[in-house]
Amino acid sequence: MTASVFIDGEAGTTGLQIRDRLLGRDDIRLVQVDPARRKDADARRAAFAEADVAILCLPDEAAKEAVALCADLPTRIIDASTAYRVNPDWVFGFAELAAGQREKIAAARYVTNPGCWSTGAIGILAPLVAAGLVAADAPLTINGVSGYTGGGKALIAEFEAGTAGNHFVYGLDHKHKHLPEIAVHARLARPPLFIPSVGAYAQGMIVQIPLHLTTGQTPAMIEAALRAHYAGQRFVQVMPPDTVMPRANPERLNGTNRMEITAHPSADGARVVLLATLDNLGKGASGAAVQNLNLMLGMDEGAGL
Repeated sequence: MTASVFIDGEAGTTGLQIRDRLLGRDDIRLVQVDPARRKDADARRAAFAEADVAILCLPDEAAKEAVALCADLPTRIIDASTAYRVNPDWVFGFAELAAGQREKIAAARYVTNPGCWSTGAIGILAPLVAAGLVAADAPLTINGVSGYTGGGKALIAEFEAGTAGNHFVYGLDHKHKHLPEIAVHARLARPPLFIPSVGAYAQGMIVQIPLHLTTGQTPAMIEAALRAHYAGQRFVQVMPPDTVMPRANPERLNGTNRMEITAHPSADGARVVLLATLDNLGKGASGAAVQNLNLMLGMDEGAGL
């Protein structure tokens, strides 16, 4: 079986990485538009019509326009923007989220790729909320560091020109674009405080969530719930804390579609810091898109990854 795939927005960072993951495969045929006509609606519609699945690597408004452009076609869509991540008509493309999520992705016409930060945050929080170990209305904080490629072409240009500095904190208006999807898909009743940062390196990230444990809870209970949720998973694993100690390296899983979660307890067992390490361009973007594509096409989930 050979499937036809169109990457709309192939020239962007995520699009290029998806293309690279698909180019060497004999079960995928890439549908392409002449670069001179990449913004031509007729040329793009013809490409959508030719594709079994289209992957949108576009800004939010352009993604919405693309969906409208091919609404009457049978083309299935994976959208990498934030446009549809809390839309109930779209399936959230985090296969490890819950039992049955893979089947939902496989059967969907419309799949929305998670964001990089939300992949780590939801990956930590959703199992704990489901297990009753984190209350939906708990006062949570999320922070961490990502490589600058997560900010798109403009931020990449700033860092490569040396004008962005070595490190900065952002999201201080409490309006980070990943907040809505974190709250919805982790089933939080209260939005967390989410203040991330960017470092002067290209890719790789750590998402960090500290927890004060309640009476009767232990760090071992937290880790056990995460291990139970991800038991047998191919791309998300819970690892011993010494995997990342003494210095957690956000670039450790670069070039992979893996995410590793580690739990770091305090000496008195009253607190635990949870880390999710992943490649923001891998499991946090293009790798996840290819994983979802494989599921939608009924292929080996790890093909190209």
